[in-house]
Amino acid sequence: MINSWSPDKKHSEVERWICIYPAYLNSKKTLAEGRKLPKTYCVENPTHQEIRDVLVASGLHVGVENKLYPRERSKEMLFRGRIRVQIKNDDGTLVKPEFPTRESVMRFIGESIPKLKTRQNRPADQQPQTTHQASNKSKGKKGRR
Repeated sequence: MINSWSPDKKHSEVERWICIYPAYLNSKKTLAEGRKLPKTYCVENPTHQEIRDVLVASGLHVGVENKLYPRERSKEMLFRGRIRVQIKNDDGTLVKPEFPTRESVMRFIGESIPKLKTRQNRPADQQPQTTHQASNKSKGKKGRR
């Protein structure tokens, strides 16, 4: 395997940007399945579009790649996408002082995704359906006994 990093590569080159997969921030995943943060900072099933929207709004340079996380079992389009983020300038200084590390960027994403307009309506829409389905299943089991 050839190491692509070399000291003469600049921080502005996309290969040097940090990578973030949606699985890193998915509260439905375990640490073994690829979650990188405590569940308190994670969101349920984030998408690469939501992550991109949050980072672009914060003023960071972002790139989206059509890649699948290696630990991801599902090959669906919903789980595809790798986000690249530039956190350092060519001279080594931070692009944004509030984002010194990969973890700080991921925590910001986890705090910001629930505030998106697309997420504001989702929990209310999905809540009655899941409770309704659960009650139907329990009724069906009682009738079979």
